[in-house]
Amino acid sequence: MKLTTTTFVSVDGVMQGVGGPDEDRSGGFERGGWIVPHFDNETATFVNQVYRRADAFLFGRRTYEIFAGSWGAMADPGGNPIAVALNTLPKYVASTTLTDPRWANTSVLSSEVAAAVGELRAKPGGELQVHGSRTLIRWLLDNDLVDEITLFIFPVVVGQGTRLFPDTGPDTALELVESRATPSGVTIQVYRPTGRPQYGTATVDMKHVT
Repeated sequence: MKLTTTTFVSVDGVMQGVGGPDEDRSGGFERGGWIVPHFDNETATFVNQVYRRADAFLFGRRTYEIFAGSWGAMADPGGNPIAVALNTLPKYVASTTLTDPRWANTSVLSSEVAAAVGELRAKPGGELQVHGSRTLIRWLLDNDLVDEITLFIFPVVVGQGTRLFPDTGPDTALELVESRATPSGVTIQVYRPTGRPQYGTATVDMKHVT
């Protein structure tokens, strides 16, 4: 399976509390729900397409509990592709503290996580998807375990909250695989990590200076 990450981020990289004011108030975060005004039909269609490609999900504990409390609590998923995928496909949680998951089809990866994720990636199938799970995504990138990154970049500067990438950390070159913009201004970027980036020195071509 290909390991893919899908993240909703603001222009300043915030990924906390995307769905509403009370989704995640940790750290005193008060600006939750910032994606809602921009979540148009085209964005929803693309998100549904992402979930239809899933064969399994990998979560960090915090995101798992948020999803379990919302999508996992739906009495009748109906034909919603997100609810159907999340409630029927295998779910894996990287956690050393979660011992009694209540959401059906959940397995906890509490030790040798890199090896376990490697075994999942080696299985045949479509995608092993990671949604949210900031700390887990950072760890997966640090360990070269991510095959593809999808960013939904919403046209807002949130100004507080946890960000996808830390202020310092490993550098990674990315190949742009797909790019589009929705009518409400959401840009959807799909990248493939390609190792370390190259660096150089900018020079001025004097022939083009007027």
